[in-house]
Amino acid sequence: MSILTIALDAMGGDYGPPETVPAAMQALSLLPDLNVILVGDSSVLLPLIQQQGLDTNPRLSVYHASQCVEMSERPVLALRHKTDSSMRLAIELVHQGKAQACISAGNTGALMVMAMRVMGMIAPLKRPALCTSLPNKLGSHTVMLDLGCNIQCSAEMLHQFALLGDLVSRHVHHVQDPRVALLNVGAELIKGSQLVQDAARLIQSDNSLNYTGFVEGDQLISAESDVIVCDGFTGNIALKTAEGIARLFYKQLQVSIGSFLIEKQSNQPDAKLFVSHAS
Repeated sequence: MSILTIALDAMGGDYGPPETVPAAMQALSLLPDLNVILVGDSSVLLPLIQQQGLDTNPRLSVYHASQCVEMSERPVLALRHKTDSSMRLAIELVHQGKAQACISAGNTGALMVMAMRVMGMIAPLKRPALCTSLPNKLGSHTVMLDLGCNIQCSAEMLHQFALLGDLVSRHVHHVQDPRVALLNVGAELIKGSQLVQDAARLIQSDNSLNYTGFVEGDQLISAESDVIVCDGFTGNIALKTAEGIARLFYKQLQVSIGSFLIEKQSNQPDAKLFVSHAS
């Protein structure tokens, strides 16, 4: 397996280096063919690297950056004034071929505009999109995009997102003929906004895509589609709603397991009581 080098924006995100440095340690321990370049303020990163015992790791290096893009910073201002930021330099390392990927938990808008400025877009694509792979009920993955990069979209942009999602499904998840669907308020052909209707016509007319029609929100993880396309506003709300429900179920499961363990330790098991907690 070939070595993969990633440039990690170590200063980005809500928590910054106290989270990104341990994350790099975990990634290096799990992936023996991974190199990590931590991009950020070396005076902040080096003490944390020593605390984690990574200062002698040959697969970890630090690339100094004097600036950091704040989460609340306007993307255009960050593009103009944060040319030596950890985010910008991490992207430039990819552009220069010194890394194969850039990872950042920082300001999404700034990341998008900086990537477009430094790396450009592949013609005829006009805008990038945020994409994820949702686990579905068959144990495979459904690619979904856009998830918040582009709040306002045109039908042409949604068509291009379909092309991007098709490529991810083919090359990352090895699906031979990905089924592409549009997220809508109903599965019927007459449903949806003018944007969705226009996008549907464009995607359906593209013979390179296997368009299967509309899907609703409750079908995101049904495995009925390999690619789900939507605008960034809708996709971001859908994803965060799913994340909130998952956290709720996880919390309830923790409570149920805790109740079961307490009952077990008391040597007075009560199956009916446990079932009531689980429900």
